[in-house]
Amino acid sequence: MPTSRTASSDIGPAAGPTTGPPATSPRMSGHQKLVLALLLGSQFMIAVDFSILNVALPVVGEGLGFSLAGLQWIATSFALAAAGFTLLFGRVADLVGRKNLFVGGMAVLGLSSVLGGLATSPEVLLTARVLQGLATAAVTPAGLALLTTAFKEGPLRERALGLNGALMSAGFTAGAILGGLLTDLLSWRWAFFINVPVAALVVILAPSVITDSRPAERPKLDVPGAVAVTGGLLLLVLGLTRAGETGWTRPATLAALAAGAVLLVAFVHIEQRAAAPLVPIRVLKRRSVVWGNTAGLIAFATETSLVFLLTLYLQEVLGHSALATGLAFGVLGAGTVVGGVLGGRAVGHFGNRRAIVLGGTVQAAATLSLVALGTSGAWIWLLLAATFVGGVGNMLMIVGFMVTATSGLPDEEQGRATGLATMTQQVGIALGIPVMSAVVTARTGAASGPEAVLSGVSTAILVNSALVLAGAVLAGYFLAGGARRPKDG
Repeated sequence: MPTSRTASSDIGPAAGPTTGPPATSPRMSGHQKLVLALLLGSQFMIAVDFSILNVALPVVGEGLGFSLAGLQWIATSFALAAAGFTLLFGRVADLVGRKNLFVGGMAVLGLSSVLGGLATSPEVLLTARVLQGLATAAVTPAGLALLTTAFKEGPLRERALGLNGALMSAGFTAGAILGGLLTDLLSWRWAFFINVPVAALVVILAPSVITDSRPAERPKLDVPGAVAVTGGLLLLVLGLTRAGETGWTRPATLAALAAGAVLLVAFVHIEQRAAAPLVPIRVLKRRSVVWGNTAGLIAFATETSLVFLLTLYLQEVLGHSALATGLAFGVLGAGTVVGGVLGGRAVGHFGNRRAIVLGGTVQAAATLSLVALGTSGAWIWLLLAATFVGGVGNMLMIVGFMVTATSGLPDEEQGRATGLATMTQQVGIALGIPVMSAVVTARTGAASGPEAVLSGVSTAILVNSALVLAGAVLAGYFLAGGARRPKDG
């Protein structure tokens, strides 16, 4: 019977006890530790970028003359570019070399950060955010593919992916804290400038530290598939964003969602007929890919949107400042770091499927407890405890997703698999907030004030918890089915 670290058991139950001496856990070499530090540092910075401006949006808007309605485009422009182009760049990495795309993306990220920090108008700032989103779409899948090919499938890869997931989630939380600190102590412009030395260091060191990986034969780019999936994702995220702003029944919202769905369906048909598909149908049909990514989509969508919901609670109900709100999320960040450190071990001990179910159940229970939040400041202790525990559970689910979605595939398929996984992550981050915002708006209607906000937030928290539990249970059920039929897809 294979151990829990083999490809077949990655989507099935954990292995039973074995006899004989325990296997020695492999150790990372010094070079592998350096590669890991470089790749994880860049991924952490990218995660910080997504959220670092969120608590500073009112200050940025006042400084550059954004309208109130236009403020959300500072975040949305980044999310649209990052989510829409991730899968395309995952394939481009196979064409030009993953190291080349990684280094080039980091250079663009550094330059666009300079542009954002020096911006004097809304147009310049939004241009910088789009460029940052495009750089993220290039760096994230390329960096993840370099990570999975640097560590063979097994304990070391599980540990590396666990640390990667922990830093990605912690980076999202740290961005909120850092954004508040920099805005209050210096200027919102330092939310951009802080990227520059990190990007420069990576660009200088990466060429000599990282070993490139690419398929033996240079593949052709599936242009029709790339256009269909990029356009479909852009329209889908745009439609969801507009739904969160203006409701689900507006013609522009419905048109964007419908057009996005049509393009994504067309993408599947194009891939079935393409000579060199962007994502082969055999990959899309793998249970590990489908249900691993489903779990990841829900994990990222629910946890990032929970931060949004609790921001409303802390500021609109309890009256905390942006800085205090950011600091409160430090506890959530600590939980994600703990979960990431434990995630690789949990996958190795329980198997991917059980790690996803366990993590989702813990996250759902912790989130559900937040329904009890009230208008007294004493409820902050429940918030801190629940977000810490929920962060641990969310990270177990994310590590299980990343290992599942990239396991059992050869190195030449890692660019596609990590591109899909990264797309899942970016789309989840992008769609979670507008969906939960729409739930809050539907509940509160025209009412205002702390009680109305609390009612809307509580309803959205209940929906959030139900989504996590449903996603974990469904992924666990269908991944178990995949283990019984390993040749499926």
